[in-house]
Amino acid sequence: MKRDQSLIERLARERNAWLCTLRPDGSPHVTPVWFVYLDGVFWIGSGDRNVKVRNVGDDPRVSLALEDGDAPVVAEGLVRIHRGTLRADVLEALAAKYDGWAAGEEIEPFGARVLLEVPVKRWLLAGVAQ
Repeated sequence: MKRDQSLIERLARERNAWLCTLRPDGSPHVTPVWFVYLDGVFWIGSGDRNVKVRNVGDDPRVSLALEDGDAPVVAEGLVRIHRGTLRADVLEALAAKYDGWAAGEEIEPFGARVLLEVPVKRWLLAGVAQ
């Protein structure tokens, strides 16, 4: 699907997405996340000990959905986990979107901060209910 400007604008302003990861037994784990969408990639900040991070370490397949069911946006991708020195441009974008949120600062008990990089492999829905 071609990404139109209204979808890009919506991804810039939406505050929450639902991230679905897979547990080791194959069952889904769904959690709301804060994100930025930059150049075809969802970026999500998390703690290294969070269930979603453990899940994608075992199976990188994920789905992401925006909250509005009347104009659904659903994407699929494969996660890459970034540890250690985190990309400054992504941290700055997260801080700008979420009122100064320091996405790179560790929060106990969740462990060191990581960035989940989710390049969109496939758009299932792009704002139009079917």
